[in-house]
Amino acid sequence: MLKNILFIDLTSKESFVEERRELFGEFIGGSGVAIKLLHELSPRGVDPFSPENPIIMVSSPLLGLFTSISKTICMFKSPLTGNLGESHAGGKLGLAMKLAGYGAIVITGVAEKPVYLEISSNGKVNIKGASSLLGVHPKKAIELLSDPKPVGLQSIIATGPASEKFVCFANVVVDRHNYFGRLGLGAVFGAKNLKAVKVNGEGKIKIERIDEYKLLFNEIYREAVETNKMLKYHDLGTPANVHALNEIKALPARNFLLNQFEEAEKVSGELYGDNYLIRKVSCPNCPIGCKHIALVRSFFAKQHEIEPLEIPYDYEPIYTLGINLGIGNPVGILKLISACDFYGLDAMMTGTMLSWITEAYEKGMVTKEDTLDIEPRWGDYESYVKIIDYIVKMPNAFYMQISRGKVPEEGRDFFMALGGNGVAGYHTGPAFIIGTLIGARHSHVSNAGYSFDQKHIGEKVSVDEMVDFLISEEIRRCVLESCGVCLFARRIYDWEKIQKALTILGYNYTVEELKEMGRKIYREKYLYKFREGFSFEKLYVPKRFFETSSASGFIEKETIDEALRLAEKRIMEILGEEKEKVIS
Repeated sequence: MLKNILFIDLTSKESFVEERRELFGEFIGGSGVAIKLLHELSPRGVDPFSPENPIIMVSSPLLGLFTSISKTICMFKSPLTGNLGESHAGGKLGLAMKLAGYGAIVITGVAEKPVYLEISSNGKVNIKGASSLLGVHPKKAIELLSDPKPVGLQSIIATGPASEKFVCFANVVVDRHNYFGRLGLGAVFGAKNLKAVKVNGEGKIKIERIDEYKLLFNEIYREAVETNKMLKYHDLGTPANVHALNEIKALPARNFLLNQFEEAEKVSGELYGDNYLIRKVSCPNCPIGCKHIALVRSFFAKQHEIEPLEIPYDYEPIYTLGINLGIGNPVGILKLISACDFYGLDAMMTGTMLSWITEAYEKGMVTKEDTLDIEPRWGDYESYVKIIDYIVKMPNAFYMQISRGKVPEEGRDFFMALGGNGVAGYHTGPAFIIGTLIGARHSHVSNAGYSFDQKHIGEKVSVDEMVDFLISEEIRRCVLESCGVCLFARRIYDWEKIQKALTILGYNYTVEELKEMGRKIYREKYLYKFREGFSFEKLYVPKRFFETSSASGFIEKETIDEALRLAEKRIMEILGEEKEKVIS
C-alpha cells in the first residue's frame, strides 16, 4: 500500500515526507487521493497563479503491475476555468514516483528564479537553476535533463515557452510523448517558476501473493492482446475515429459549421498510418503502443537544410488542428501539432481558439489590426502557425485575451467550449454535450457521452436514461482513475477485475464498497467545484450546437435544458447535506 507524500515548498526551498496510510487506504491513489488533498491544501478562492495553489501529482499501487495501468493524476486549481483542474498523463512518472517511495508529490510556493526539481528516494530533493532552459522546447528540455545511465526508473516532465508566459492552456510534457494536457497545468508551473521535474525511482515492487498475481496478469494481458477490446488503439490508434465519425455525420468541421469533412480521406488514420507512421510508443507494462509517431521533414533554411521532426499524433489534435480548421493537408496538421509541442500548448484548446478567430474574422468581429495583418482562413495552416506564435508572445491586447482562453460576449455563440474547456471532436448528439457539461473537469472522457450517443443512434432514449448513464459511468471512472487505469482499457477493467487486483495487493474491498468509493470521489470533486464558484446556472451551450445537425439529428435546446435540470437534481442528491457547507 502506498503511504508517503512528498511535500516541496519552492519559496522556502524546504521539503518533507508525511505518512498518510489512512488516506491511501480509503482512496487507493490517483484521483481519489488527489481530490482529498486538493480540499485540504488549496485555500478557498485561491488565485490559480498564487503560490498557495498546489500542484498535486498522485500515483497508484497498481502501476507497474498490470497491463495498461500507467496514469498519473494531477490536480490543481485551473487558470483556464477558475475551478477544478484535473489532468491525466501516461508515461513513466507515476511508476517512478512509486519506486521512489512516494504515493503523491505536492508542490507549493514560488521560486525566486526558474528552477527544476530532482527527486529521488528517502525524501531527497534538489532544487536546481533552470534559467538555461527558458524558451527551450519541452522535449528538448527533457532530453537535456536526462541521465545517460539513470539509476532505477527515471521520468522527466517539462514545460515550454507558453508556460513561461502564463498562457492559460499551457501544458506539461511527460517523458516526451505524453501530456498533462488540459486545463492549464503548464501555466501553474510557470507561475511557480518551475520548468521541469525529474524523478528517479530506485525501489522494487514486492508481491506476496505471486501465484494469484500471475494468473490475473495473464488473464488481463490475453484480453488486451488477443481480443478486439484494444485493437483500435494498437492498429491505427484513435485517428481511426476520422472515418468512423465522418460516415455517421458526427465529424465536426470548420468550427462545427459542418458535420462531415469533404477531405476526411486525406487526414484519416489510414492515411497517416500508411504514409507517416514510423513507430509506436507504449507506457510501462503496456503492449498496446497507442501513441503513434509520425516523421516529417522540416526545411529551416535555404540550400535544403532539413530537420527531421518526430511528431506524436492522435485523433484529437488531427481534429482540432486540422478538420476543425478546414485543413486537408496531413503535413500541415502535423506542423501545427509540432508548433503546439514546441510552445507547450494544449492542442485541443489551441484549435478551439483558432477556429473561433477564423469565424470571428469572417464575421468582422476580429480585424487585421487585432491579428497583426494575419488573415486567418480555413485550410491555411501557415497562417495558423503564425497566430500560435502570437498567442504565446501576446504582442497586443487581442492576443492577450486569446491566451486566457476567453472570447468577447458577442462571440460566444460559436465559441465551441463547454464549462470553459474547448470541446473534443464529436458531434454525436445530446449525451456528448451533457456529458462534457457535467463532467467534473468538463472533459469528453469523464463519462463518454459521445459513446452513449453512438450506441443509440436512431433510437428514442429518455433523458433519465441518458443522465443516469453519464453519472454512473463517471462514478465508475473515478475508481479506475484512482487505480491508474488508462481509459483505453476501460472495457477490460470491470468492477470484478479491479476488485481482484486490489485484493492481491492486500486491499479488502468488495465490489459494492468500490462503487461507494466512486460515489465518494465524485462527491468530493463536485464539492470542490461548488466551493470554488461552480453553478449549473452559469453553464452555457453555444447556439452552434443546435444549428448543425449531429449524428442523432438536430439537437433540441429543450432536451439539453431538461437534462441539465435532471443532472443537477441527481448530483445534489449525491452531495447530500454536505453541499450546504460549501455552497454557503
